[in-house]
Amino acid sequence: MKVLTFLLMFAIGAYLFINSPFNSFDLSNRVAVVVSVPLHGGAGESIRNSVELAFEELDYTVGGFNVDLLFLDDGDDNGLWNEDLERQNAELAVADSDVMAYIGTYNSGAAKISIPILNKAHIAQISPANTWPGLTKAGFTPGEPGIFYPTGSRNYFRVCTTDDNQGPAGAVWATELGFKSVYVVDDGSLYGVGVSDLFIQKAKDLDIQILGQHTLQKGGVTNLEILREIESLGPNFIYYGGTTPGGIAPFLQQMQSFSIPSKIMGPDGISGQDFIDLVGPDVAEGVYVTTIGVDALNLGTPEADSFASVYREKYGIEADGFAVLGYETAHVVIEALVAADGKKDRKTVLKAVAETKNFDKVLDTWSFDKSGDTDLILLSGSVAKSGSFEFVKQLTGPKKSR
Repeated sequence: MKVLTFLLMFAIGAYLFINSPFNSFDLSNRVAVVVSVPLHGGAGESIRNSVELAFEELDYTVGGFNVDLLFLDDGDDNGLWNEDLERQNAELAVADSDVMAYIGTYNSGAAKISIPILNKAHIAQISPANTWPGLTKAGFTPGEPGIFYPTGSRNYFRVCTTDDNQGPAGAVWATELGFKSVYVVDDGSLYGVGVSDLFIQKAKDLDIQILGQHTLQKGGVTNLEILREIESLGPNFIYYGGTTPGGIAPFLQQMQSFSIPSKIMGPDGISGQDFIDLVGPDVAEGVYVTTIGVDALNLGTPEADSFASVYREKYGIEADGFAVLGYETAHVVIEALVAADGKKDRKTVLKAVAETKNFDKVLDTWSFDKSGDTDLILLSGSVAKSGSFEFVKQLTGPKKSR
């Protein structure tokens, strides 16, 4: 057993060393930051880019430490998160004693896997994108959030608002658009079902008629029965709760064979260019999406404008809302490492993250509350037009001005 343990630890160390772009560092001065998101396109790529940019701007030197960024993929080739990969990533982080922080995950379901593992090791986990409320708030699913924190203390934080704000914001926007009836479909994930249910709750309060709700089949399986029902009921619009890899592409493509004039609305899980590329610009045309955060160009501040310019120059694309949130998250980690004052200790860094108050980088000024959530509610609405998503309006949240 001791031999197997040694071999496992050796393999983990070798993996991290080989995959590190900075393995020539003085290891006594090395701290590592793991980034665990799906790395094949979509929001995961935006987060990866912005985190890389934040540390690159500081030449990977923070608070007297040499920072080793470790980008670990927790998704498959289609960008769909994988439980085994996320568990492996968290375990790799725990095994490397230099890992002081863990940026991720993108998917709320993935966070349920890694939070307890990292909690036991007192590693600060900060997500730019998890929106399921139950990760931090009681009253949504029995046992949550306590089941995620075996030590009894919190190690998980997020810079984005949650679905108990996003779902209702989508329903309010739907009424503003004049929609009176809806059919709801989801991808069966924690995130997809959760945001759909929260949307429905608010929609009922606003007298939007709920005509039906179903979970889509994955893997290109046809959803003919659902489509026939939608066609017969004739809703004003269809609300999809889920992510791009969750089955929405074949559903929308199959829908073209039916007489369904319904508009489509979905949450941030389908707000990326990868959604339009997958379903095709013609099919995507007119799809409404709510998004956590606001893209850099529409935040309207000098800091955001500067970030947008640098990001565009480096990556050749615009900085979307997830890029902004990824950049903000990276700077939370950066400030925590500075606050550690040269002490390479996980609990010290975790304490510094938890004490983040009046933070002011590219978003409005915000703080983490006692649950680990941001007190800034920032959501936007966009529509697919001519092959890309165009910003329509800020749905909720303050706008910083100087």
